[in-house]
Amino acid sequence: MLIARGGLRVVIGLGKTGLSCVRYLRSKGYSVAVNDTREHPPGLAELSAEFPEVDVHLGGLNAELLLSASEIISSPGMAISTPEIAAASRAGVLVVGDVELFCREATAPIIAITGSNAKSTVTTLMGLMAERDGLRVGVCGNIGTPVLDMLAEGDKDLYVMELSSFQLETTHSLKAAVAVVLNISEDHMDRYSGMVEYHQAKHRIFRNCQRYVFNRDDKLTRPLIADSLPHASFGLSAPDLNDYGVLSVDSQPWLARGRELLMPVAELQIFGQHNIANALACLALGEAVGLSRDAMLATLRDFSGLKHRCQRVALADDIAWYNDSKGTNVGATLAAIHGLGAAIAPAGGRVVLIAGGVGKGQDFAPLQAAMASFGRALVLIGEDAPVIDAAITAELPRQRCGSLVEAITSARRFAQPHDAILLSPACASFDMFKHYEDRGDQFALGVQAFLASSPAGQSS
Repeated sequence: MLIARGGLRVVIGLGKTGLSCVRYLRSKGYSVAVNDTREHPPGLAELSAEFPEVDVHLGGLNAELLLSASEIISSPGMAISTPEIAAASRAGVLVVGDVELFCREATAPIIAITGSNAKSTVTTLMGLMAERDGLRVGVCGNIGTPVLDMLAEGDKDLYVMELSSFQLETTHSLKAAVAVVLNISEDHMDRYSGMVEYHQAKHRIFRNCQRYVFNRDDKLTRPLIADSLPHASFGLSAPDLNDYGVLSVDSQPWLARGRELLMPVAELQIFGQHNIANALACLALGEAVGLSRDAMLATLRDFSGLKHRCQRVALADDIAWYNDSKGTNVGATLAAIHGLGAAIAPAGGRVVLIAGGVGKGQDFAPLQAAMASFGRALVLIGEDAPVIDAAITAELPRQRCGSLVEAITSARRFAQPHDAILLSPACASFDMFKHYEDRGDQFALGVQAFLASSPAGQSS
């Protein structure tokens, strides 16, 4: 029988994460209530079966309930500026997230990773590196297993955590062994008042960290904390003594630490300059927690990338097709255009970009310079196609399409040998698709169907 502990904990938002919060809090003996704005949230049947004693309030936020709480554990999807939550906070109720509960209890060192883009790639790579080095590693946060369920798995030697700005807003006890902001570009401008507020949310990851890593190619990633704190940088330029970067040997690029050559870039299976930066970030983070260099380099040689992140889905007629559906903001799409564009430019290749969807209030103007430098043509879909069309003023052939199937056909018509056809929407997907995975899957299937019906198409 649980020993009752004082104070009501209110969990806002059900689903997998909400259920993990309820399980954790009840295991600690806390009185718990759940509040969800949806009438039929996912996980409701499981909650009722597993915890019939937990009060559930549906269909909107219950201001009276929130004010009666000792602590609110809010879903990252719910802004802390929401009037009912803000009112409870002003009344002295502490508002936290599941990551905060995790950080209060976790004893193993934490690698904390955030950024506008590449979080999942770097987090996955770090987990694989640690695993190859023989550590019991927990990969969690905004990827994979909910953090509180990870605690239930037992002792770990290391945690690798992907953290969104939303999660960081409600995290106060993170004391990372090493923290990194990989990059910062406009995202979630429908939630934040502007880049300053978004930047501040990201930089909460550095609070009380023991070491930090930053991207010297992106000045917004360097924290305003004492230089005396151990740190390292990564970037695509030649590195200083203890930093990571790229050196040229016989006109071939190498990953390097200072003047020390580590491995040829050509041995990486992940493609594009942005993925070179991701590899360098991993090496810097791994060094900070003592991972074996041999294990890290072996992992880099084996890793072929994540689905929906500059994933090559076909090669036919000397034209490569890439699924970067996870590119849901301008920064991600810029990284993909630059990464692929620079790689194929020596052979005369350029990028045919398929973009569009729900823009979330972003400024698409930065895409102009990238497409002027590396673009062949522009194919647009979705709700904000006219906005992107107006923002990219480069003199490029372009086409607005009513469906992804039509976009695939148009893109191929524009493409030339050595080109890359790149689905990197710079937008959310929910105007036309269930989610970005659905968009990416439909693209991959659509490309295969198109190539199968094309007399010249021989995909590989």
